[in-house]
Amino acid sequence: MSQKASAADRVVAAGFAAGWTLVPLLPERPTAAVFRFLADRVWSRRGKSVRRLESNLARVTGLDVDSREVRELGKAGMRSYFRYFHEIFRLPSMKTEEIVRRSHVIGAEHVHTNVAAGRGVVLALPHMGNWDQAGAWLVGVGHPFATVAERLRPESLFRRYVAFREGLGMEVLPLTGGDGHNFGTLATRVRKGGVVCLPAERDLTKSGVEVRFFGATTKVPAGPPLLAVQTGAALLPAILYNVGDDWGIHIHEEIAVPSEGSRQEKVAAVAQSLADVFEKGISEHPEDWHMMQRLWLEDLAR
Repeated sequence: MSQKASAADRVVAAGFAAGWTLVPLLPERPTAAVFRFLADRVWSRRGKSVRRLESNLARVTGLDVDSREVRELGKAGMRSYFRYFHEIFRLPSMKTEEIVRRSHVIGAEHVHTNVAAGRGVVLALPHMGNWDQAGAWLVGVGHPFATVAERLRPESLFRRYVAFREGLGMEVLPLTGGDGHNFGTLATRVRKGGVVCLPAERDLTKSGVEVRFFGATTKVPAGPPLLAVQTGAALLPAILYNVGDDWGIHIHEEIAVPSEGSRQEKVAAVAQSLADVFEKGISEHPEDWHMMQRLWLEDLAR
């Protein structure tokens, strides 16, 4: 079993290496069409990831998981997901000016004004749209930032992903296998007036905060709300989505930290406020939410 998994990991790593090498050398429209074709093929095979995506989308929309609407939304979701990969293979060869020009941003002033005042910013986002493109935009407008990346298999793929993101101007800390001081490092960055970007609707640490999300209980990472509570950084939810061939970024107003209560109570309140903003953004752009894992506690228990 482990040998098969290892072989599969090597195939995936080779595919990513080929993508970063070959896709930028080929015309954009034909390669985009190939990725859409692959997305449709994967969707039509009805594998575990597709069925989980549609199950999650059914909860988001309130529709029956077997309905035509959810199936079509799942197909659009797979196209959005494969578009993400097509775009990250091209991003290193794209000029910063093009990335900034094609990014349609609402609320950029929330980042600019806080940083200009010397106050750190924590941007929290769900797994939507193209988060690497959004990061490239953020760097392109003058805000390099730190983030945390899930450790991928095999190690060669993880190193390549880190190199890709560092090449875009990000500081990348590994979720696991690092020095174990990620929170302290991120806190230092925002206390010095820097920017941190973190995925924030799926807990990978088993120590997340329970919130109500689309009518059921899930856990979100404690990191973003805890950074806001402990450092005074501005916590800004960001929703990412596609706009035609371009990208949309909606940076919401700061989530206020309650003035009263214990640290745990403050973190719980901030986490719920964050989840509420995510719920609205995902409802508006469900096809760009790339959640192909179990998320809600009742699903994890099955």
